[in-house]
Amino acid sequence: MANRLAQDLDQVLARTEPLWHDLRGGRILITGATGFFGCWLLESFAWANRRLNLDARAVALARHPGVLSEKAPHLAEDPAISCHAADIRSGEFPSGEFSHVVHAATAASAQLNSDSPLVMFDTIVEGTRRTLRFAESASVERLLFVSSGAVYGSQPAALAHVPETFLGGPDPLDRTLAYHEGKRAAEMLCTVAASPRLKVPIVRCFAFVGPYLPLDAHFAIGNFISDALRGGPIRVQGDGSPLRSYLYASDLAVWLWTALLKGQSGRAYNVGSEDAMPISALAHEVAAIAPNKIQVSMAGQRSAGTGANRYVPSTARAREELGLAVDVPLREAIRRTYAWHVAGASSAPVSSPAVSAARGHHA
Repeated sequence: MANRLAQDLDQVLARTEPLWHDLRGGRILITGATGFFGCWLLESFAWANRRLNLDARAVALARHPGVLSEKAPHLAEDPAISCHAADIRSGEFPSGEFSHVVHAATAASAQLNSDSPLVMFDTIVEGTRRTLRFAESASVERLLFVSSGAVYGSQPAALAHVPETFLGGPDPLDRTLAYHEGKRAAEMLCTVAASPRLKVPIVRCFAFVGPYLPLDAHFAIGNFISDALRGGPIRVQGDGSPLRSYLYASDLAVWLWTALLKGQSGRAYNVGSEDAMPISALAHEVAAIAPNKIQVSMAGQRSAGTGANRYVPSTARAREELGLAVDVPLREAIRRTYAWHVAGASSAPVSSPAVSAARGHHA
């Protein structure tokens, strides 16, 4: 599977090569290692580790690390990567010292957030608390906390790109926003735990596309690609007016590694694309890359006078302070993701009609 991502991984390495020397001989813990973020972190780590002879080691922590063998057996078999089974809320962390941690263990599950908000909240908050304690005991120098743009709450329709300085937030009386509030609380824990010995930069992540993204979850772009792989039609639930932007996975990897190794401690950086488009237009973008003509069906019409639902970051801070940029345009990002699935590189299941019926509202 790795060679199918060779173009992407070469691009990641070319853009981050000077940073990797900080990991030479180091040992990094990646929590949430079997998810979309985790797989890309492990892919890019393994690629850089081999090509630069870093002699580094990575420990992939997950509740069910066997999933990594199913998704990416070449990563599970890499001698520089070891798997560690643990629930981030209560399990035992690996022993020994580590130089770096990327804490990305949170299920971005709309169903879990709806059905068990307390579990979602505890997974984020208690998981972060325990990871920070581990980092202190394991002599970790830098810990990257993977937060979310959800911490801003609803983005005002008049605010085209939400910056890190925006002081809005989710409604703490809305139980469906446990994920949002959990990330806010976890950011505070990171801010309190940061010290001269433990540097803790934070990334607030928005919406993404690329290999390893689930096609049967609440991500509109994954749902649309799933529809396209089945030959269509691409179904948009609602009026298609929400505005979203998508960053490709190789760009994501570059931004995460850069934030870990260069980001200022106690400072947050938005991670995403500023190029917003309506969900309806996104559906047509996905349809355009399919080899055969695919129809797009809309479930609803926009009501007059309603403001646009936006979820689009300002990335000025990441660009100006960390020198980051978007390298892969959206259509190319969709094309690469579609091609990866066509090639059979992913074992992610295609979503069922029951799941498809609820799609189109999410990032």
